[in-house]
Amino acid sequence: MRGLRINACWVPHVFLFLIVVLNLLPGTRCVNGDDYSRTKSAAVLSEVTQLIYSRLSIVTRYISTNLKSTMGFCIKNLDEDWNTAFNFSGKLEFLSECIKQTDGDVTDRICTAGEIQLYFKSFIASELKRSNYLKPNKNCNLSSWASGCEPGWGCRVGQKVDLKVMDLPPRTRDCQPCCSGFFCPEGLTCMIPCPLGSFCPRAKLNQTTGLCDPYSYQIPAGEPNHTCGGADMWNAFELKNDIFCSAGSHCPSPIRKYICSSGFYCRVGATAQQSCLKLTACGRGTANQKIHAYGIILIVLLSLVLLIVYNCSDHVLAIREKRAAKTREAAARHARETAQARERWKSTRNLVKKRKVGLQEQMSRAFSRKKSVRGQSEPLKTSAAASKEKKKEPSNLTKMMQSFEDDPNGNEGFDLQIGDKNIKKQVPNVKNLHTHSQIFKYAYGQLEKEKAMQQPSNLTFTGLIQMATDTEVKTRPVIEVDFKDLTLTLKGKEKTLLRCVTGKLLPGRVSAVMGPSGAGKTTFLSALSGKVTGCTVTGSILINGKSEPMHSYKKIIGFVPQDDIVHGNLTVEENLRFSARCRLSANMPKPDKVLVVERVIESLGLQSVRDSLVGTVEKRGVSGGQRKRVNVGIEMVMEPSLLILDEPTTGLDSASSQLLLKALRRESREGVNICMVVHQPSYALFRMFDDFILLAKGGFVVYHGSVKKVEEYFAGIGIDVPERVNPPDHFIDILEGIVKPSSGVKHEELPVRWMLHNGYPVPEDMLHYLDGIAASSAGPKPVMKRDQSFAADMWKDVKSSVEVKKDHLQHNFFTSKDLSNRVTPGVVRQYRYFVGRVGKQRLRDAQMLAADYLILLLAGAILGTLGKVKDETFGAHGYMYTVIAVSLLCKISALRTFSLDKLQYWRESSSGISSLAHFLSKDTLDHFNTIVKPLVYLSMFYFFNNPRSSFQDNYVVLLCLVYCVTGIAYAIAIYLDPSPAQLWSVLLPVVSTLIANQAKDNLLAKHVANFCYTKWALEAFFIANAERYSGVWLITRCTALSKRGFNLDDWTLCLIVLIAIGVLSRILAFILMVTFQKK
Repeated sequence: MRGLRINACWVPHVFLFLIVVLNLLPGTRCVNGDDYSRTKSAAVLSEVTQLIYSRLSIVTRYISTNLKSTMGFCIKNLDEDWNTAFNFSGKLEFLSECIKQTDGDVTDRICTAGEIQLYFKSFIASELKRSNYLKPNKNCNLSSWASGCEPGWGCRVGQKVDLKVMDLPPRTRDCQPCCSGFFCPEGLTCMIPCPLGSFCPRAKLNQTTGLCDPYSYQIPAGEPNHTCGGADMWNAFELKNDIFCSAGSHCPSPIRKYICSSGFYCRVGATAQQSCLKLTACGRGTANQKIHAYGIILIVLLSLVLLIVYNCSDHVLAIREKRAAKTREAAARHARETAQARERWKSTRNLVKKRKVGLQEQMSRAFSRKKSVRGQSEPLKTSAAASKEKKKEPSNLTKMMQSFEDDPNGNEGFDLQIGDKNIKKQVPNVKNLHTHSQIFKYAYGQLEKEKAMQQPSNLTFTGLIQMATDTEVKTRPVIEVDFKDLTLTLKGKEKTLLRCVTGKLLPGRVSAVMGPSGAGKTTFLSALSGKVTGCTVTGSILINGKSEPMHSYKKIIGFVPQDDIVHGNLTVEENLRFSARCRLSANMPKPDKVLVVERVIESLGLQSVRDSLVGTVEKRGVSGGQRKRVNVGIEMVMEPSLLILDEPTTGLDSASSQLLLKALRRESREGVNICMVVHQPSYALFRMFDDFILLAKGGFVVYHGSVKKVEEYFAGIGIDVPERVNPPDHFIDILEGIVKPSSGVKHEELPVRWMLHNGYPVPEDMLHYLDGIAASSAGPKPVMKRDQSFAADMWKDVKSSVEVKKDHLQHNFFTSKDLSNRVTPGVVRQYRYFVGRVGKQRLRDAQMLAADYLILLLAGAILGTLGKVKDETFGAHGYMYTVIAVSLLCKISALRTFSLDKLQYWRESSSGISSLAHFLSKDTLDHFNTIVKPLVYLSMFYFFNNPRSSFQDNYVVLLCLVYCVTGIAYAIAIYLDPSPAQLWSVLLPVVSTLIANQAKDNLLAKHVANFCYTKWALEAFFIANAERYSGVWLITRCTALSKRGFNLDDWTLCLIVLIAIGVLSRILAFILMVTFQKK
């Protein structure tokens, strides 16, 4: 019994313990707002607060899921955006205060899901964007308007309602002011929590203005018991910004507001203060840190770097060229000394051999006589003499002579053996030469070997290379051009440029084409080279006796234009070397290409200016005569089989002309067929030609034959050349009608006489010149054509223009089988050569590039200062200025990429150099500007403008923008001339930006804006900045995006569109480049 009593005593204690434990366990007691109204306990208040917040969180999350379908354009990450606005964890002080103010019936006053959704959808409707009230509803309409419908007031429901219900419950009981931390919209009788970043205290009446500060609404008239309530509206910042936490302060909860401390800054709508960077002055209540100091430091540093580049780029290149020149001079000196020493040793060896043979004969005769006289004593003397010779050491000269006798193939005392084919084993392999010094030694060695050995005058370039490699001699393919009855007529104009031209151009001969102005000399050369377009060609042109297109041999045909089309920002040697690299055979070793270039430089007399820039109009370079010789040398280095030159001696003095013609005559000894137009050559220069073609006006041939027989032919028809008169000048004066022959021969008869002399058929309209018959009494009379109407003439001109354009396109895209048997470097290899050349040009133009960067720096600083970021517009104005400025500046600079060297490209592409390699190399090096220019601009704009978006986001958008506008500039520069290209580069960004900004108001402009790159750039900038605005800025962000038709999810799409436009514009630019070439 005792044990039973003890156990029974423990029962009350255990029961009490269970009660305490159960009370301590969470969730074991069900509480609501009424519990606090009865108990007024702080512990119950905390539990009620948590309970109401959990219900509120469920409602807000439920609402956010429903709003995603209608507001997805402005909400990228639903959970993140909603949490930044309504995640009050640890910040529930405002909810507890509201429970106190309402005696625990907060749940009955909070808006349901349907009411909150009605409020948020109101901002999507266009008619409510500028109003501060909602549409009439069940509780607030014309017939029912409770006091809770007024701004800042709310009411409770008559019965318990689930907060997740989507219908509007009746809510007109117990209306009172809205709690702090909540807002009550006009026309909606419930409370909605103020988002994070807002400050929503109870309003106070301003007796002076009669407004409820700080919300600026009035108390309804005639209701003296109605006081100021709470916050009344959460709207876009530009429409109503009363609840936004002011600049210079931060609001950790909707009912607490603190001024920003010193060393920190607080922007509008901040929930916490952010520390300022160093070198920035942030006092108490600072709204935004001023990071101008960083911008100033960057602009100073970048300016110093650019100034150094601007002033030192020429010096760096000059030092590099001097070092290359020293290496080349040392190699030339070494090769020259080696060649001369080798030849001296050869002559010395030959002399020693001759003297040794004579000495042996003399000693043999002397010894035979002594032997017959002295008999037995000879062996004793010879043995004594031998013993004396053993004691005497041979001299160094004797040793070297003996080494020549013992080993004729030895190469002692020589670093590089040249000039003797017996030592080919010691000569380094051509393909193993890598360094500049070795290559220069090889090339100069071959040049000096020719001089030292004094080879015959018919030694060719190919022969020199064969001497070095000891292979079979490879000759150039020969081209013989036969033309018969060649006639050219302009399409649509019935104007004859050439007529009945018959003759032949033979390989190994230099032909001169002369005649008065308008005789068709250049047209004749263009027809022979296959470059004539826009003309109807009749007759035949045979290549080596076969009817084949001239384009099939373009790799071995050189055409020197009349204008000096060379790269002025390259040196003489660089111009020649690039042409040799791209146009010589790909299988030719690099040292052999260097040898060809050195040969041309020496033959043209360009040794003294080989390292000098050719020069441009703005920058002085070599002289005009030297520039002309460089123009010719570009074609000579590719070792052509047919070389056509259009007035190569124009502008040259007599000495320079003779030097050039001597070089061409040496070239003709290779079997090259050379034909050139010459104006007023001197008599000495005229006698250096092999053949002479004289054209009359109208494109008729007056003479075609040997220079030596031209005077004989004209003397036979009664035209004698007076004394001290240059024959070609006299003949041209006769053809011009300035001089009349004493024999009475008319200049109109000269073409007919040449036809009769060679047995060519005479055209019917020229038969009246036969046998001196007067033109008025012989031959058919000209028939006067009836004038056509204006419409017929206009149609004829249009038709001819279309035909000419078609002819140009066919010529540019015409492809034929390659018959030159020369395999030039492929696209990849030429791309490497182009990259090297364009890189040198950009380095020499570094001053212009530095000026572009300085302008970008100034533009970024100025626009960053003027286009300050306004929170209500998310910095749209500053970004609009950025798009226009960057587009304009980058386009203007990108125009130089293709507009400055159009003529050079046309010349190179017509000779077979890859257009794709040319385009890709320039675009590749422009990628440097594409990467650097956004950094240069943002280094100023970002620090002076200080947007909320990150530097990385702005840089990515600018990178895509610069890539896009660069491609557009390519197309403009290629298709248009420089002046209209600059005009379009200025107008295009301005006009397209205006269209992009008007797209929201006009349906047609909206569709057109989709094709404007500025629309996508502005959208990318705007989205990147708007995404950084969250919390209380959510409605402002949605309203701004809705107005402009933007979507937060389209940021990546905008970048893709910009890149796609850049790629497509580059493709278009390349097509234009290969299509619309020089006419």
